[in-house]
Amino acid sequence: MTDERRHERSGMVETQLRARGVADERVLAAMAEVPRHWFLDDPSSADAYADRPLPIGERQTISQPYMVASMTELLGLTGAERVLEIGTGSGYQTAILSRLAAEVFTVERIATLSGRARAVLARLPATNVRLRVGDGTAGWPEEAPFDAVLVTAATPGVPPALLDQLADPGVLVAPVGDRIVQDLVRIRRERGRDRRETFFRCVFVPLVGADGFPEDS
Repeated sequence: MTDERRHERSGMVETQLRARGVADERVLAAMAEVPRHWFLDDPSSADAYADRPLPIGERQTISQPYMVASMTELLGLTGAERVLEIGTGSGYQTAILSRLAAEVFTVERIATLSGRARAVLARLPATNVRLRVGDGTAGWPEEAPFDAVLVTAATPGVPPALLDQLADPGVLVAPVGDRIVQDLVRIRRERGRDRRETFFRCVFVPLVGADGFPEDS
């Protein structure tokens, strides 16, 4: 893929990602390849490759590039995995995952966002992605188990359904906390045991659903 803003992505990778410790070369290559500006309401935005989240409508955001890369790196993808993403949003994180895994299943509760993401993912193209509109806290049970699960919205606790749908071995990454601030958590499952690790503080929009936050609180 080529476009006029490749040099901006290269700069993003070097100054925002590699310089801050992101070391997985497959993740860095995917971040250098996927045009983040395509996933914004204003593709010409001068802020498209800025080191911060940006609004995408519906009170949602496209995550900071460093956060996308860090969460993806924590999954440790090799290319053979089936990945469940909770919170499609703009579809940018989905596009990164599509270059690093065999299949990506992504769930978004807001139909307009899912529709927009579908159009951009088709343009890339990302042919190994399946999208669904629904409650992300319920996961995608008929396609389980998943080798990796990535939750891209703040959750008060890891939804039980997502743990039920995680393979053994498998890995789940999610921002866990309240509506104000969260801890980035990774759960590694191996031989029937789950090991939980906490990394750094982060701030995400809330995961709304039966096992997430209520919509109006």
